[in-house]
Amino acid sequence: MKIAFFECEKWEEDFVKTELKDHEVDFFDEPLSEDSVFQKNDYEAISVFINSRINEKTISFFPNLKFVTTRSTGFDHIDVDFCKSRNIITSYVPGYGDNTVAEFAFGLILNLTRKIYQAVDRVKEYGNFSLDGLRGIDIKGKTIGIIGTGRIGREAISIANGFGMNILAYDVFPNVSLETQFNFKYVSLEDLLKNSDVISLHCPLTKETFHLINSSNIQYIKPGAYLINTARGGLIETKALVEAIHNNILAGAAIDVFEEESGTENEFGLINSGKVSEQTISTILENDILMKMPNVLITPHNAFNSKEALMRILQTTLQNIQGFLSNSPINLIP
Repeated sequence: MKIAFFECEKWEEDFVKTELKDHEVDFFDEPLSEDSVFQKNDYEAISVFINSRINEKTISFFPNLKFVTTRSTGFDHIDVDFCKSRNIITSYVPGYGDNTVAEFAFGLILNLTRKIYQAVDRVKEYGNFSLDGLRGIDIKGKTIGIIGTGRIGREAISIANGFGMNILAYDVFPNVSLETQFNFKYVSLEDLLKNSDVISLHCPLTKETFHLINSSNIQYIKPGAYLINTARGGLIETKALVEAIHNNILAGAAIDVFEEESGTENEFGLINSGKVSEQTISTILENDILMKMPNVLITPHNAFNSKEALMRILQTTLQNIQGFLSNSPINLIP
């Protein structure tokens, strides 16, 4: 079978070549986009990552395409309905970095609450060892609100227990049997926002969770709280987040994912392309404001990025491909 891998690093290429040695596999450094150009287009299966786009236009590049597997848990970069209409099977990686992402979230929490980034930057850049403005807070005994109690959310709850935090949780589909097992309490979203010193998001982006934190409810947040998002950018209305920080509702925020990520990376070119809506442009400009705020930490969608997690992603992806090849596809996107 002819297979293409997009957004592939050299170590991944070497591993895949060994595991799929009986198949014709090509590798591309760049994401698959509507502007991609190919010397050949007869691939029957493709593997992509989060910066690729699977939609009607990109699918049209490959008339023989039967299978798409994304090396990620999120799949909002894939037009699943269109794939189904073309009888293209889609698979994903349902779990690879539960602890990986949760650990990163707590790294961000400690960076915010203890002003670690500011302290390091001050010393390295200016040789300034002054403690002025670097006083933080303990998180032991504080209340953390975990939004989303799936696999990553439960890992975050376990870590929070280790820090001696009080734990509240909200989930669109709560599993009350978890409360005793993991030592937390389900509450409404409004109550979580009102009572949490730290709020950490760990839920997927769906119709139900889009702009879960928005201009209507962000006002409920406990003054001086910290907001962490290592899940999906669309969970938070960017404009509301900017206003909450500007108005000192939030003491700070740490964002590993945000709305219009790809556009923000190339904001000048995108805005001048004439291909985006006014709302998209507004969000990109608001992201620019966030990045310049001193009490906001922005990381480049890096929470998943550990050696162990990436190997688990690749192994699961190869299992997905083998399942398709044997007519027993697994980890199907719902």
